[in-house]
This record gives sequence, C-alpha cells and structure tokens, in this order.
Amino acid sequence: MAEHVENSDPKGESLLEKIADKFHGDDSSSSSESDTETKKPAVKSEVEPETETLKNKVWRLFGREKPVHKVFGGGKPADVFLWRNKKISATVIGGATAIWVLFELLEYHLLTLICHILIITLAVLFLWSNATTFINKKPPHIPEVHLPEGPILQVASALRIEINRALDLLREIASGRELKKFLAVIAGLWILSIVGSWCNFLTLFYISFVLLHTVPVIYEKYEDKVDPLAEKAMHEIKKQYAVFDEKVLSKIPRGPLKDKKKD
Repeated sequence: MAEHVENSDPKGESLLEKIADKFHGDDSSSSSESDTETKKPAVKSEVEPETETLKNKVWRLFGREKPVHKVFGGGKPADVFLWRNKKISATVIGGATAIWVLFELLEYHLLTLICHILIITLAVLFLWSNATTFINKKPPHIPEVHLPEGPILQVASALRIEINRALDLLREIASGRELKKFLAVIAGLWILSIVGSWCNFLTLFYISFVLLHTVPVIYEKYEDKVDPLAEKAMHEIKKQYAVFDEKVLSKIPRGPLKDKKKD
C-alpha cells in the first residue's frame, strides 16, 4: 500500500502541474495582450507629434514662421491690411482713390486743394457764427485741435531707425563685400527706374498702397496653394543663380577684405 501511495503521488502532482501551467499560460497570454493594447496608444502618441512637426515644417514664403496677421504687427494696422474690419479698410481704400483721382485725373495741385478747403471751411464757420446772433441761437462750438507729442515722436523714431538701417545697408554694399546684395539692389533700382518712367510718383504710391491692401488678403486666403508654387520658383531661381555664379561671378576678381583678424 505504501508503495502504491508513493506511485500515485507523482501522477497527482503531474496533473496539478499541468493545470497550473495552463492557468499561468492563459494569464501570460492575457497579460501580453493587455501589454500590447497599452503599447498601441503609446505608439500612436509617439507618431502624432512627428506628424504635427512635419505639418509645422511646411515651407512658407520668405521663410516666415508666424501667421500673416502677426507679420503685419497683429494690431489695428494688420486688421486694416487684411480686411478684418471691412468698413475701415474700405474707407482707407476709398480715401486713397479719391486723393489719386483729384491729383492725377482732375490734375488738382496739393497747395490749391488745401487753400480751397480752408477757404470753404472758414467761410462757412464765419457766416454761421455771425448768423447765430440774428437767429438767437448758440454759436457753433469749434473744438481746439492739438497734435499729440507721443505718436509724432514714435513715427519720427521709427522713420529714423529705418533710414539708418537703409544707410548701413548701402554702406555695406558700397564696401564691396556682399556681391549678392549689390546685384539685388542694382536690379531693384533698375526695375524701379523703369516703372518710374511709366508713371509718376503719386500713381506709383497709389498702386503700391492698393497692392498692400489686396495682395496680403489674397495670399492669406490661398497660402496653401501659393507656398508650393513659390517654393518651386525659389528652387529654380537658386539653381539659375548657382549656374550664373559658377560661370560669371566666380571669375570676377575680388579685392582683399579689409576686416582681417589680427594675430
């Protein structure tokens, strides 16, 4: 009997071990499935930032990284340029068009226009002030107008900074160090001189003013279509410039640089 009990124990133990192994196998498979399920969203979360960074790295015109509204300052001037406030933008365009029609089409002169406006204004106010004494009414209230000092100083300071920056650029180009800037400025001045021969300064200013109030709006609306075309154009321009640099510019003798590092 003792031998029979001893022989039967290993069978019972082997059965128990098989059952335990089966349960452990099910637990391990379920745990592995749960681990894979928990890892899946982690993979997605790792992929999502990469796709977002790729979307953010889209080539933009002039290498800008900010929206068009922030490029123009993000304040009221940007709202006017981008037609966020349509009434003000339309008023500005209408006023500029009226001035252009007066001076260009009707051939009015600035001094004549200012004098006529002052004559009419002073005559109306003078007659109205004297007529109130006969009608027994109050005279018109003429407000005191004073130019604020702050905005004028800000405009003068900004204008001074831009003029100094332009003078520094011209000095740098004249020193013979930047060949690219020299060619770009010469080409720009040449194109500007041709455009200036077609129309006078007022018409050129009016065209620039209208373009400044229309082109940014159109670009902001269709920037996803414009940027790829601009990217192709920039690659082609760089390719042509590389050929021109290799065949022409590289053969131009250059003088020694003035600013050398002292030992």
